[in-house]
Amino acid sequence: IVEGIQDRKGGNITVLDMTVLENTITSYFVICDGTSNVQVDAIADSVEEYVRENLGEKPFHVEGRTNAQWILLDYLDVVVHVFQEPVRQFFQIEQLWADAPATHYGA
Repeated sequence: IVEGIQDRKGGNITVLDMTVLENTITSYFVICDGTSNVQVDAIADSVEEYVRENLGEKPFHVEGRTNAQWILLDYLDVVVHVFQEPVRQFFQIEQLWADAPATHYGA
């Protein structure tokens, strides 16, 4: 997933390990951002392509394709959030799960 994001120049990649928390809906959140709706859509496409080619999996559910400000790809054990930068700053979902260990990848 991270490679798919990096392939389309997604920025500020953060992986939250939710397995150490109780009563979570997934094992991992992967969060990143893009600078426009075109880039956000391209990042989401790239993630879907990488996961399909390397793991043979399709997302269980996808939301946000219409306006591409925040696209969510739900792989059940992993949920990918692809934001436009201002939308990510507004919602600050990393702060909601601040107790989860975070791994950050370069832009």
